[in-house]
Amino acid sequence: MGRKILIIGGVAGGATAVARLRRLDEKSDIILFERGEHISFANCGLPYYIGGTIKSKEDLLVQTVEGMASRYSLDIRNRSEVKRINRQQKFVEVINLETGQEYKESYDYLILSPGAKPVIPPIPGLVDAANVFTLRNIPDADAILHHIKNNNCKSAVIVGGGFIGLEMVENLKDRGLDVIMVEAADQVQPSIDYEMACILHSHLQDKGVRLLLNDSVAEIQDSKVILKSGLEIKTQLIIMSIGVQPENKLALEAGLELGERGIIRVNEYLQTSDQDIYAIGDVIEVKNYVSGLPTHIPLAWPANRQGRLVADNIYGKLTQYRGTLGSSVAKVFDLTVASTGLNEKTVKKLKYDYQVVHVHPNSHAGYYPGAFPISLKIIFGKEGRIFGAQAVGVKGVEKRIDVIATAIKGQLTVYDLQELELSYAPPYSSAKDPVNVLGYVASNVLDEAVKTIQYHEIAGIVSSGKTLIDVRQPAEVRLGKIDGAINIPLDDLRKRLGELPNGPVYIYCEVGLRGYLATRMLTEKGYEALNLDGGYKTYSSVYITRGKVDNSLEEINDTGEIINAKK
Repeated sequence: MGRKILIIGGVAGGATAVARLRRLDEKSDIILFERGEHISFANCGLPYYIGGTIKSKEDLLVQTVEGMASRYSLDIRNRSEVKRINRQQKFVEVINLETGQEYKESYDYLILSPGAKPVIPPIPGLVDAANVFTLRNIPDADAILHHIKNNNCKSAVIVGGGFIGLEMVENLKDRGLDVIMVEAADQVQPSIDYEMACILHSHLQDKGVRLLLNDSVAEIQDSKVILKSGLEIKTQLIIMSIGVQPENKLALEAGLELGERGIIRVNEYLQTSDQDIYAIGDVIEVKNYVSGLPTHIPLAWPANRQGRLVADNIYGKLTQYRGTLGSSVAKVFDLTVASTGLNEKTVKKLKYDYQVVHVHPNSHAGYYPGAFPISLKIIFGKEGRIFGAQAVGVKGVEKRIDVIATAIKGQLTVYDLQELELSYAPPYSSAKDPVNVLGYVASNVLDEAVKTIQYHEIAGIVSSGKTLIDVRQPAEVRLGKIDGAINIPLDDLRKRLGELPNGPVYIYCEVGLRGYLATRMLTEKGYEALNLDGGYKTYSSVYITRGKVDNSLEEINDTGEIINAKK
């Protein structure tokens, strides 16, 4: 006789688990409870359904109740909510949300996969406001669409600049709405670092998005959003996307061990503190693959992987979950932003000894039409261990981050990135792929073939009267430069050595390559020379372009126009 296994929650983790359970055993009694209507849907596609890129919500359904129940011989009970877990007698209490019927169901093993829910902060007026929405499932998406159409919405305020917020900005703009984004931090997309996020800031503003950083919602009155800065925004639609929190109520009431932030603790086999209860997906605390520290990373890949492993472990095919790397990608209008591993903020907080490198190679051979630069950043340790990487660009971004994610999993170093033999043809890459370029530049830094400075050090260098040399051509300098720099083009440098001081010389060019050549030349001639990592392109993304966002205290009407200046 087979085992009786209950799964609470479908979507990525739960649906994957039940399918794997059945493939491993035809005898077990497998019951899946899902509070919502749909057991397996592409929640990452919801913003694109709202924007109209995905035309039908049926396209978001990965599996239907009927189809999955028939194919895998499963007992699937949607619109059924598990209210309590009795660990001592090993049963759950369930309510059928359509009929109101309550009953008990026993189990041999229980898998918790309830996911996470949007964070709803205690903002005065938020709960009672009819125009405030969150986005977690298909009914949420339908409610937003219904509100937009019924109220002929012309504007929206997005609160939070993470994945959902950024995707909703684009898709609401696609629907013709004026959009204002409010973010409490100094940047959007917290998985990347500030200078990389500044590229997104400029792009968002180029697309007509009003971006308000270092500000947050203090109160909602009628159809007006009042920010802590004093800014008041009249709008017809508010989307809250400031993060998620685990659906931990069942685990908490059942007395299962939780982490510091209320996340379910599991061991390497995904067992909770009760050996007969497993947990997977957005509700669990995972080990960060790079740091080894406990964390919460609610992404689709970990949930799917955990769903497969939990089935294997229940049936004795013991496989450890080795941790979550946090690889992610998002589309932001014409740009793609992707990252893997730790960002510099986290590495600094952990007090690692680290270096960073920025490069801006083309997505493919420059002589083949359609090449675009990719801004790449890698964070690495003394021996070349890769801690993480980030990229922003138009095309070829996710490919490079995926290669580096694979390198981290394979415990490769930045030295090994030079050795990666990646596919090449002019429409797709260059003979030295951007990942190879990262490896070369990072290796030069580790081998002390070049000394570098970072973009945020420039102001101190200039203010202290040290020599900063711009080795670009005069035509490039006219398009933008760092104040206080002396322009000596690279090809003239040898002839103008007499103009250089005896002390350190700081060099920059557009992206770092000519600066590297200049520092090598000067070093060979006995000078102390340091190159600006990432060149003017990295520096200007923070200090020159509109990546440096200005929050002005104005009142904005429901079409995004200023109606009353408060200054």
